[in-house]
Amino acid sequence: MQSSTPEEPPLSRRQWRAQQAAAEQAAAQQEGADQAGADQAGAAQPGMGEIPAEPTPPPAAAKLLSPLRETAVPEPAVPTEIAEGDAPSGRPTDPTDFLTANMIATESGTSGRGRTNRRSLLADEPPREKRSHKGAWGCLIVFAVLAALVAGAYFFLQGPISQIIAATQGPADFTAEEAATGEDVVVMIHDGDGGSEITSTLVDQGVVKSFDAFYSVLLQTTPEPVFQPGAYQLKTKMVASTALDALLDDGTRLSQTVVVPEGTATVNVLQSISEGTDIPLADLQAAASNVAAFGLPAEATTLEGFLFPATYTFSPGDTAPIVLQAMVNRQYEALDSAGVAVADRWKTIVFASLIQREAGLRDDYYKVARVFLNRLDPAQWESGLLQSDATVAYGTGNTHLVTTTDAERADAGNLYNTYAHPGMVVGPISNPGDLAIDAALHPADGPWLFFVTINLDTGETVFSTTVAEHDAAVVVWQDWMREHPEYG
Repeated sequence: MQSSTPEEPPLSRRQWRAQQAAAEQAAAQQEGADQAGADQAGAAQPGMGEIPAEPTPPPAAAKLLSPLRETAVPEPAVPTEIAEGDAPSGRPTDPTDFLTANMIATESGTSGRGRTNRRSLLADEPPREKRSHKGAWGCLIVFAVLAALVAGAYFFLQGPISQIIAATQGPADFTAEEAATGEDVVVMIHDGDGGSEITSTLVDQGVVKSFDAFYSVLLQTTPEPVFQPGAYQLKTKMVASTALDALLDDGTRLSQTVVVPEGTATVNVLQSISEGTDIPLADLQAAASNVAAFGLPAEATTLEGFLFPATYTFSPGDTAPIVLQAMVNRQYEALDSAGVAVADRWKTIVFASLIQREAGLRDDYYKVARVFLNRLDPAQWESGLLQSDATVAYGTGNTHLVTTTDAERADAGNLYNTYAHPGMVVGPISNPGDLAIDAALHPADGPWLFFVTINLDTGETVFSTTVAEHDAAVVVWQDWMREHPEYG
């Protein structure tokens, strides 16, 4: 450790540098003297027994710069005055000054040149550049931009990619494993049904997974398949090709079997009976015209609403009156099971038939019932007009539609036009099932005055209380209809 003498006054910056210059000069003189002595010694080298002369000691001033030789020499004091370029503490700002001051004495006999050489080497070194963080931020920005581009490309191309995948994988179809879990179902094919109608029926009843799956197989089959009208015993979750083979197999066609879906109008029920049995359509129409023979309520003028929707199997030789009476009796059983009194059969069937045609999803049946009841309440709906398109369509003979034109809605001559005639519709517009009957008896609670089915494929329906809410939902339905012109 180096020692210091605090009693000595501190040197100024000028004095300290003058002292360094004197030390350098003395060292240079000593180097010259050493070189001269070496030249003399070279002229007369001592022998093995001779002792060389002692070297001349350096001047005393040199001790101030050589702590390794004389540890008692105090360290030069740091100047206290501040000059231009000095740090606020009074110390030189150049780090090479400190390095040189502490390491000059390590140069053996050449301290002056060593200091000078070190300073020149340090001066020749290029200044070190400060490490910048701009590069890191730049990398982060580039990475963020690339991530955003990738995400945007994914969402933009998701539709086309899905279409490509669907095209390469083919239409959705049930697998053999799924087909093994299928359940029995009877499917009705009607006279005049084409490939698209048959395909839609199979999809609706869960026989095939998608329209394209069956229809593509149908189009690829040669010769073109010919289907016989009637009832067929099939399974749900069938592979499309298997379903087609079953429809073309005579063994799957059921004799004397009729399928009547919920909401089917009587005119279509008679057609189905004729296709599933040996009874001519004319015989069925004649029998149905004798309404009084079936024990219907006095208000009934047709069998509409009283032919219960179900799957029927008749015996060979059954006549038209026998078949129709069986269906009427089955409807009475449904009304009795629901707790409907005989005196209330008519109004219950009328209301239930309206709900059956207007509702889509199961839970909507009860909400649809409430909408019509609210419109029959003068306090909530002053006009008393039900404004049901299904009733108007029925009156025009379009029993398969629930859409109408402006002219049809304005036609007061149509007794089933609930846009023109207030109150409940004058009669049943379909043959309702158990669910519609239950909804007529137990409507949901709610303030709704409007509803519109915005997706005819799924049956999704929007219920509204205000006109503004309903108008917004109608726009959604109109957009959907434009995208699905086949429903127009």
